[in-house]
Amino acid sequence: MTSFWSWYVTVLTLGTIFALTWLLLDTRKGQRSDQTDEKVGHAYDGIEEFDNPLPNWWFWLFVGTIVFALGYLVLYPGLGNWKGILPGYEALDTKTGTPFANGQTGWTGVHEWEKEMAKSDAKYGPIFAKFAAMPIEEVAKDPQALKMGGRLFASNCSVCHGSDAKGAYGFPNLTDAHWRWGGTPAEIKTSIMAGRHAVMPGWAQVIGEQGVSDVAAYVLTQLDGRKLPEGAKADPAKGQALYATNCAVCHGPEGKGNPLMGAPDLTHPGAFIYGSSFAQLQQTIRYGRQGQMPAQAELQGNDRVHLLAAYVYSLSHGENAKAEE
Repeated sequence: MTSFWSWYVTVLTLGTIFALTWLLLDTRKGQRSDQTDEKVGHAYDGIEEFDNPLPNWWFWLFVGTIVFALGYLVLYPGLGNWKGILPGYEALDTKTGTPFANGQTGWTGVHEWEKEMAKSDAKYGPIFAKFAAMPIEEVAKDPQALKMGGRLFASNCSVCHGSDAKGAYGFPNLTDAHWRWGGTPAEIKTSIMAGRHAVMPGWAQVIGEQGVSDVAAYVLTQLDGRKLPEGAKADPAKGQALYATNCAVCHGPEGKGNPLMGAPDLTHPGAFIYGSSFAQLQQTIRYGRQGQMPAQAELQGNDRVHLLAAYVYSLSHGENAKAEE
């Protein structure tokens, strides 16, 4: 911050502390030292106050808070541009050789975080590197690797995909055989590293509201093999023609999907993460879907993503998945 604001914060903070100190001492000085039955002379709702001094513990409690505040301001940064007298920690980025925290000196919360991360990397880095050098299929069979991958999943992925990885509304189930962007080890790792962004457009402006209903009816009855709800005003035959013109380019003529584009297989129950009812299908076709999975490459790094990919791969290819089948 600029010198003006640094001095402003400093004077305001210290001035407030010193003013409170003066008020505390001056109030204490004006108190009587002995106990008395005299009243201060005013009453409220029948309650009167004795003219006795405040207890010593109350006074020393306030003194303690003032001493603590001054000590804190001396030790830690925060008083304007003051950096504090605690020694700083300036860890080096091993990739670039430059200091973290933009080269700042003195103690900071960022430096403390960097210090802990450096310790963690020194301790666990070789373990991550060992698994990163192995094929994902082999890592997926290692109990230690799966425990580590499971903890990474719980910390970073479960908030969307669920602690059991079976997904939720708008988030796919990672334990089945349905993969929008491909389910090979390399494709799973690419999805985690780079993230994914759904690009299905809304079709209401193109095919009209009746067309939306007709296409939803075709997907429901012909591709997914279910019946239309009673009273539904939709024609699957007309929907098939609209599908061939507008939808087949992504989802394929038979609705089997296209992993290169992230277009799901509409003949598989796992395709409908936004709901599979007639009304929900219409909503998806009407407005499109723009769901986004954030990329984890910068946050986790290649070695951790490798473990995550192995864990996710094991969910649909491991012993537990085979037992459920």
